[in-house]
Amino acid sequence: MAISRVFLTPLIVACALFMENMDSTVIATSLPMMAQDMGESPIALKLAMTSYLVSLAVFIPISGWMADRFGARTVFRSAIGVFMLGSILCGMSDTLAQFVAARFLQGIGGAMMVPVGRLVILRTTSKAELVRALSYLTIPALLGPVIGPPLGGFITTYFHWRWIFFINVPISILGIYLATRYIENLRSDDTVPLDLPGFLLSAIGCSTLMFGLASAGRHLVAGDVSLICVVVGSLSLLVYVWHAFRTPHPLINLRLLRIPTLRMNVYGGSLFRIGVGALPFLLPLLFQLGFGLTPFQSGLLTCASAAGAIFVKTMTTKVLKRFGFRSVLVYNTLLGALSMAAFGVLKADTSHAFVILLLLLGGCVRSMQFTSLNAIAYAEIDQQQMSQATSLTSVAQQLAIGLGVTVGGFALQVSNQVQGHATIVSADFWPAFVVIALVAMASLPFALKLQPDAGAEMSGRRAG
Repeated sequence: MAISRVFLTPLIVACALFMENMDSTVIATSLPMMAQDMGESPIALKLAMTSYLVSLAVFIPISGWMADRFGARTVFRSAIGVFMLGSILCGMSDTLAQFVAARFLQGIGGAMMVPVGRLVILRTTSKAELVRALSYLTIPALLGPVIGPPLGGFITTYFHWRWIFFINVPISILGIYLATRYIENLRSDDTVPLDLPGFLLSAIGCSTLMFGLASAGRHLVAGDVSLICVVVGSLSLLVYVWHAFRTPHPLINLRLLRIPTLRMNVYGGSLFRIGVGALPFLLPLLFQLGFGLTPFQSGLLTCASAAGAIFVKTMTTKVLKRFGFRSVLVYNTLLGALSMAAFGVLKADTSHAFVILLLLLGGCVRSMQFTSLNAIAYAEIDQQQMSQATSLTSVAQQLAIGLGVTVGGFALQVSNQVQGHATIVSADFWPAFVVIALVAMASLPFALKLQPDAGAEMSGRRAG
């Protein structure tokens, strides 16, 4: 019996998402040990996380154009190969600078394989089946965050952190094989010329702004250099906005932000993702530096969040059909922000059962929020706009997650300095959790502006 494309294609793309999600959680769990080996502050290792996200933000905008021009399968397979090479170089890095560069190379591969894979799903799936297809996609992908923390913690505790990056090699080979056999080499008949000025402006803007923010605090470069990067990046992005509204085929089509449901994803969703993006950075540091747990123990705790995310995926479609996108996004925003702030009350003597329960519930809430946000973004997008919408939402997502790591790290550093602690201790963390919770809460007004029947075609919810 033939396997449904709605089921098969997301599972193939999930190979790429599995690697990416597992890789990020493995790195987060192993940050303190990496910092020790490289002779760096654990907070400085946020550069290793943000450098990947910077690369995504730079190259994601051309992923849709490349898929349209060269074929989705060709770009998808090549991207997996680049990601595999970057993983190998990460495992061979000896200094922070080398590691940051290797993560940037990984990001080039990630920038192509994840958005292009999602584009294949969007172009081969009807709107009525899109929520189900996205759920199939995210369930295997969420295995990465479940397996990553304990696996990375185990390897870091009992072997060496370098080996965690070589896990990507066999997964990459499997992904290339499956893509070759089962994914069509989809192209667009109406490929527009590449917006080279727009690419250069967005690349300079995103990379220098994110690097300047992430390196603040004299990590890797001097403070003056960080400030110059922030100024140059901000000005470049402002010029890009001016350019985007004056060119017929901009690299990132900001005109799509006139669509209410897409605007909710980009603006409101980005604020929520900033809060969530800080958690994979802050929680392993809290458990290891604040509570004195080993990387393995820390990984066993943090994977509870991903387990909750997988559990709630099975119910997302039914919940959206019953309550609609607007209600789910409004109440999940409140619950999600509350769950982030709740981490601030944890102490070294807090029962691990309570910690696991808090992580589990938080994972459920955030998972439903992300599935809802990802789906509603395309509620009013036609097939001709899918490539541009995918680039826009993907860039916004990665920038938001990168800003989350930066905001969380900065809040932790300020808290540590204000309280006068020589090293990072558990008391330094609660202000950081409060800050990211407030940022996530700021997305609430955007959810409230949605119409009650927003995304009704996708959720299957009847009006009235």
